[in-house]
Parts: sequence; structure tokens; C-alpha cells
Amino acid sequence: MNDPTLDDIAGMPAPLALHQESVQPEWIDYNGHMNLAYYMLAFDHATDAFFDFVGLGEAYLKANNASTFTLEGHITYDRELMAGAPMRFETQLLAYDAKLLHYIHFMYHAEEGYLASTNELISLHVDMTARRSVAMPGAIVARLDALALRHDNLPRPEHAGRVISIAR
Repeated sequence: MNDPTLDDIAGMPAPLALHQESVQPEWIDYNGHMNLAYYMLAFDHATDAFFDFVGLGEAYLKANNASTFTLEGHITYDRELMAGAPMRFETQLLAYDAKLLHYIHFMYHAEEGYLASTNELISLHVDMTARRSVAMPGAIVARLDALALRHDNLPRPEHAGRVISIAR
């Protein structure tokens, strides 16, 4: 879906289901499963789909000379995926303000249905000329507002806000 209207966004299922792909053979490591680096690549594809959906994708960059930079990310590896496994991604908007987006992707095995991995991210809206953060335009915030109306009713994901540590 290109350039969704506010009604399109408000009518979308929550969480969003915007991306699917399969584990490529070259993504498999010597343990026989998808290498951790390729989880990030697949999640980056899901981020591209999410940003296209809310209007912050590559077309936005070209038209506005503004983009997003990732400030922080966290991946969980819940279950392994093998070569050829179909993946489906769901995305939930957790929070946003004038300059920041906080969201989480869920990677599922598309046929077996199990959660394979999650990717929680915070992204910053940036003026590409100044290379400084700036507020997002009102039209983008309005899209996020419409999306938040659906996503604010979702339960907070168990994987969101986790801290990495070893409990002793």
C-alpha cells in the first residue's frame, strides 16, 4: 500500500502486517540456522515497509531531504529459522513524539506460526542537510496519531523494554 490515507491507517489490523520474506540460503551459518546478522537485515526490511506505510520511507527522503536514523535497537532470538523458512513480520508502534519513534517488530515462522525473534527500535527524525534532529511534519504525525489509536489498545509486548543482563 503506497501513501495510505488516515482512514487506511485507522482501519489496518493491529499490529501491522506489512512484510514477508524467506530465509535465504546464504543467510545460513555453520550451525545450520539463520545467522544473527541476517535477523537484523530481515528486520531492516520490515522497518522499510513500516516507514513506507507511515510516510517516512525512501520517497519521503527524496522529497523532503529528511529521514530517520536508528538510535537504539534490541533483538531477541526466540527460536531458530532454517534455510527457506517463510517469515512474516508484525509491527507495533509503542510510542512517538515530534522527533522519535519507538516500535517493535515480531518475526514469525509464516507456516508454523511460532515467534522466532523480536526487534525493538528507537528511531530519530533527521534533517539530512543539517544532519540534526528535527520535528516530523504534521502529516506524518497525523498518520502516527491514527496508528496510535489502534496500537495504544494492544497489550504492551513482553519483549518490549527488556534489559540485557545475567541475573545472579
